[in-house]
Amino acid sequence: MALIHRATIVPTKIDLLRQWVPLQPWATGIDVGTLEVVDAYRFDDPDGEVGLESHLLRAADGTILHVPLTYRSAPLPGAETALITTMEHSVLGTRHVHDAAHDPVYLATLLRTVLTGGTQATFEYAEPGPERTVTALVHGTGQADADVPDVHAPSVDTRGTDTVVDVGTAALTLHHVPLDDPADRHALVGTWAGRAHPAVLATAVLHGTEHGG
Repeated sequence: MALIHRATIVPTKIDLLRQWVPLQPWATGIDVGTLEVVDAYRFDDPDGEVGLESHLLRAADGTILHVPLTYRSAPLPGAETALITTMEHSVLGTRHVHDAAHDPVYLATLLRTVLTGGTQATFEYAEPGPERTVTALVHGTGQADADVPDVHAPSVDTRGTDTVVDVGTAALTLHHVPLDDPADRHALVGTWAGRAHPAVLATAVLHGTEHGG
């Protein structure tokens, strides 16, 4: 469950994404002169401390981009280069926005979701009012009884439009341009408005296995 506050945020998420995404190596060759919001989905942090949100954006050339971020009350220790900016949240105060590829909480949650067939978090609103229509639905392709290894300090590399993260026990690949075919592998797949056929948003391979299973 993701607790949603009806808050004012400065800068807005789309404003910070429009500034940050064009600077990323995985966006090279994509026309990111404009970025429009398609939707977003969230995961639960079991400890309730870190906001885990992945954004789906449409670039000027029509490419859909998948951009996971995390929100923290303080900078992630030892990950200064992953800090994108700070934003002021009218309820939660100063939030430190990070590239989720460097955040162990996000990586552990993504790996668990992929391997155990988990889904995105459901929304619960802290204050009364209209609820947002959610079109982005994601799930892992694994099984509920799967073993989930621990995540160690991440090693992050860019390969084309992918970010590959080695977490010691597994390799996680974030597909910033979603793929069409999940093939025979552990994956996070999703649909959203305008996308009825599941797209691959991330994949996981356990070290020492051929297909991650």
